Amino acid sequence: MKAKFTAFLLLMLFSLSGFAAGLKLTPGKYNIDAAHTRVSFLIDHFVISQVQGRFNDVKGDFTLSPKMEDCKIDVLIPVSSLDTGVQKRDEHLKSADFFEVTKFPNMTFKSKKFIGKLDDFKVIGDLTIKDVTKEVTLTGKYSGSVKDTWKNIRAAVRATGKINRQDFNIKYNDIVEAGPVVGDEVTINIISEGIYQDPKAPKTN
Repeated sequence: MKAKFTAFLLLMLFSLSGFAAGLKLTPGKYNIDAAHTRVSFLIDHFVISQVQGRFNDVKGDFTLSPKMEDCKIDVLIPVSSLDTGVQKRDEHLKSADFFEVTKFPNMTFKSKKFIGKLDDFKVIGDLTIKDVTKEVTLTGKYSGSVKDTWKNIRAAVRATGKINRQDFNIKYNDIVEAGPVVGDEVTINIISEGIYQDPKAPKTN
């Protein structure tokens, strides 16, 4: 019995050390790599179905640290990059019925506080859409880091959350027999890679 218990402890230690190794971290600021970042959304359509979309352009940075109070994220999304796969629908979503892109070209998210731990955190921040800024909470996870082909250090994070579009003055409300054409609750999913900005690296103009 004692031998089995010792073997169990060793197995746990190896598992934990492997987990820690997979989540090694270079603390600091990471510039968001738009080519490997997706901000997508899911919303009810005609009550019985759903529509998916994404924003193809994301700008900003995030700061990672073992100390959660030092973690930050600052993101700007050009709404004109919205893409649901149907051009006519995208044009409608960019119109005054929804995002009113000509007047409000960008949405932003700025963190105020991280809580939890890197592999299971909540980030509380201010989300601005159109002329409304509201505090929202996203649930996230730091997935790990790796050195890429060009010797850049990359870190990966993901997050998800829900908002009510009505809270952000997106009030389009066409009705069919089954109910509203577009639901109010929007599920947001974020998958992002960032490239580490070495503070010791020489500055380039």
